[in-house]
Amino acid sequence: MKLYFRYLSMLLKSQMQYKASFLMTALGQFLTSFTTFLSMYFMFSRFKSVNGFTFSEVLICFSIVLMAFSLTECFVRGFDVFPRLIRTGDLDRILVRPRSVVFQVLTSNMEFTRIGRLLQAILMLCWAIPACGVVWTADKILTLILMVTGGISVFSSLFVLYAGISFFTLEGLEFMNIFTDGGREFGKYPVSVYGEGVLKFLTYIIPIALFQYYPFLYLIGRSENILFMFLPLLGIIFFLPCYAFFRYGLRKYQSSGS
Repeated sequence: MKLYFRYLSMLLKSQMQYKASFLMTALGQFLTSFTTFLSMYFMFSRFKSVNGFTFSEVLICFSIVLMAFSLTECFVRGFDVFPRLIRTGDLDRILVRPRSVVFQVLTSNMEFTRIGRLLQAILMLCWAIPACGVVWTADKILTLILMVTGGISVFSSLFVLYAGISFFTLEGLEFMNIFTDGGREFGKYPVSVYGEGVLKFLTYIIPIALFQYYPFLYLIGRSENILFMFLPLLGIIFFLPCYAFFRYGLRKYQSSGS
């Protein structure tokens, strides 16, 4: 961990060498997600609820997903840009170093400018918490923490799966953005609003609903099933097959010769 934090410090210092660029990029990230907030605000000004969910309840849902995605993009960005390591031949250098591949990929790229989106998520959550009418007992606070943790696990798993596919394609497949960036967009609303088919897909195939929808129902009091509170932990289980596929791709890897 000491070495990891040293890498983190180095990457942060290098990105802060151009402070104006860093701040403008972070501001751009903030404004991009802020426009999404505005679109939701104007829609709820016209329609007071969506599928029975109020504006403050939806904001809790969206802020948790945005927070999880922003943290993942910041600290697991190396897997998101993994195809570049293959194309440039940098992966060959990683493989001959006396550290694990996962550690080196994680520390190869961190996007601290995502703090702009993270700040947006925190502000939305701070506004929604007192407005939603939830009684914040210990179990509800734990549910909120588990939702964020589960979201990080699921999005990290998708990035690792994306990296594993890159071993066989060399180029990143854009359809994976349906589940990463698309998952962030789907997360604006409880996924039940998209229909039963989408809800089942995001429950049993890509488990976004396990940290976004079901614990959210328990959080706002729509369900008394306490098991919903712990469903985000299944995001850790989802990581296992994604990581296994990445290791399989690593064993089959052949240098691109770049």
